[in-house]
Amino acid sequence: MNKTINFLITEENISERLDLYLSKKMEDYSRSLIKKLINNEHVKINGKIVKFPAFKVKFNNKVSIELVFKNEKKLIPKNIHLEIIYEDNDILIINKPKGLVVHPGAGNYENTLANGLAFKYKNNLSNINGSLRPGIVHRIDKETSGLLVIAKNNIAHAKLGKQFSDHTIKRKYECLIWGVIRPLNGKIETLISRNKRNRQLMTVSEINGKRAVTNYKTIKVFKIKDIPKISLVECELETGRTHQIRVHFKYKGSSLLGDNQYGKTNIKFKKVSNNFLQNLNNIRGQALHAKTLSFIHPTKKKLVNFKSKLPEDFKKMLNFLNKFSS
Repeated sequence: MNKTINFLITEENISERLDLYLSKKMEDYSRSLIKKLINNEHVKINGKIVKFPAFKVKFNNKVSIELVFKNEKKLIPKNIHLEIIYEDNDILIINKPKGLVVHPGAGNYENTLANGLAFKYKNNLSNINGSLRPGIVHRIDKETSGLLVIAKNNIAHAKLGKQFSDHTIKRKYECLIWGVIRPLNGKIETLISRNKRNRQLMTVSEINGKRAVTNYKTIKVFKIKDIPKISLVECELETGRTHQIRVHFKYKGSSLLGDNQYGKTNIKFKKVSNNFLQNLNNIRGQALHAKTLSFIHPTKKKLVNFKSKLPEDFKKMLNFLNKFSS
């Protein structure tokens, strides 16, 4: 079922981007959704389809927006444990464990965070991103653990979505990488696009893709006998591209411990500590954790900060490295 919204622009002397204007007028909808509607030819000005979000609206323009609701598969509620760090009337902060997919996709329509949210909150979450993604504002990889913000209503979702679009939400990750990144502290800024050989992977590109910026700081380099050098690194994202941190470290000639997609697989050690190997084998997925999350609360309009503990496998490896490091 589709719904059409019509209105007349009454502001005189106006000349503003269509997507920006609509995001102000339609507070229940995110700017990214509005851009999709424009790009998919669901917005008309004076009866003519407008295809460009940057189109400048003017006084007396008649705007028509067709909201298209796709026939999606029904989300199956499932009793999945949710570690809730914080909750109020507008948002949830969840510490996602490794191994949990954020929302349904090909081959997995039942065992995701979204299914758990549907079970606990039923229809009391935002629906901006469709019925299969209730409250989902952003996501992190299946084998990455850490903090996610969930929107309980469309107004909160739209305001959080704008902060993500404006890159004003602060997110810090901790990771363990093979070797030492040079310089120890810095910024990685590239374009990231789909890997042409494997569409499930991303890669750095010199000519196309989306701008991706990762600020990083080496917290400690572990130098231990019979163990390759390993570094604990903190990353702060300016953008949030798919697999961004993992792709950027591969680009810099390193990779995350436990990363089987972008990392070193079947590593053969000539001589290595058995205790280290045991801890390494116990790491499930990449050693990457979304540790902190900071943003302006959508209704309280004040800065809120959240922090989460490292998952047990990451913590055990870190304790081992700290114990034997010189």
